[in-house]
Amino acid sequence: MEGRAEMSVAADYVPHLVTDEAEEDLRAAVRDLLSRRVSTDALIAAYDGAAPPDLWREMAGLGLAGVLIGEQHGGAGATPAVTAVVFEELGAIPAHTPMLTSAVIATTVLEEAGDTELLPGLADGSVVAALAVPFSADPYSVIATVAAADARLSGRVQSVAGAEDAHVFLVPGSDGALYAVPSESVVVTPVTSLDMTRPVSDLEFDGAEGRRVSDDGAAAIRSGLAMGAALLASEQAGIARWCVTETVAYLRQRRQFGRVVGGFQAIKHRLADLYADTEQASAAARAAAVVSTDLGVDSDESALTTAVAAAYCGDHAVRAAEEAVQLHGGIGMTWEHPAHLYLKRAKADQIALGTPGRHRAALTILADLPA
Repeated sequence: MEGRAEMSVAADYVPHLVTDEAEEDLRAAVRDLLSRRVSTDALIAAYDGAAPPDLWREMAGLGLAGVLIGEQHGGAGATPAVTAVVFEELGAIPAHTPMLTSAVIATTVLEEAGDTELLPGLADGSVVAALAVPFSADPYSVIATVAAADARLSGRVQSVAGAEDAHVFLVPGSDGALYAVPSESVVVTPVTSLDMTRPVSDLEFDGAEGRRVSDDGAAAIRSGLAMGAALLASEQAGIARWCVTETVAYLRQRRQFGRVVGGFQAIKHRLADLYADTEQASAAARAAAVVSTDLGVDSDESALTTAVAAAYCGDHAVRAAEEAVQLHGGIGMTWEHPAHLYLKRAKADQIALGTPGRHRAALTILADLPA
């Protein structure tokens, strides 16, 4: 952990984990949009090369493109705690959107860097941005991705999420500065992704000219990745909740040996454990979002709760999706059933923005654990 100061948090601070009425209204609006516009068949078709449903204009109409952008720049001025509700619903329906890469990570990077030129376009959805780092990059260290000389960038960045939708790339240069580079100056090569509803691409910079956003981009990039990790945990909790809910519903009506499958004691025990762990995942993810709201994404307490949530939810979402596939029996193994979509999204999320192992390693420093 670079530059991490000794933790100093009020001992009596307790995050408020219960959602309020406004957040539940937003949840209902997002759920309605996704259920109307995204079908299982459309998501599966993305693996055969079909274009996924374009939701961004409608999501921008709900204020989601600029959910974290201040009202003075045309955004909604909402908090990470409010935004977490959106990501829970995006976990329940893994649609293709630049919500994580543009509305959260890129937006946070720009705001932390103090650059406001792109914020109005990001707020109304007319501009989509992406941070030009591998999707596996974590908040604990920042590595320059391309060589920079006289504001011209050269080099290659692999496995960048959100690149296909981006109009602008935020690029860390070898000189420590952060640059904004228009997408037409970059060669974007899509690569085969495990999760085709959130594809990744390789970027090639060949003397591309960039606008200098910040002389010292490392802190802003860490903030963006930390905010992304905190809210990705809510998506992972949403994946787990869908898997539990759908599996329980299926096992209540599926019969085997003359009995409802869900009535077998061994199945009940597995479901009870899965449900309890999913509730813990939801609480951990909610805590990360609320602490980031109350104390700021760069606070020591926020770093701690984010690392806990990312480590726990990353592993649990995969386990929940695996259980959903197995407990659905033969139908869970078919291409037509949506269970594989959630397993692929969960597995891709598990290595995004830092693996659970990376976050646990960071916890040893954040919580001052002995080696």
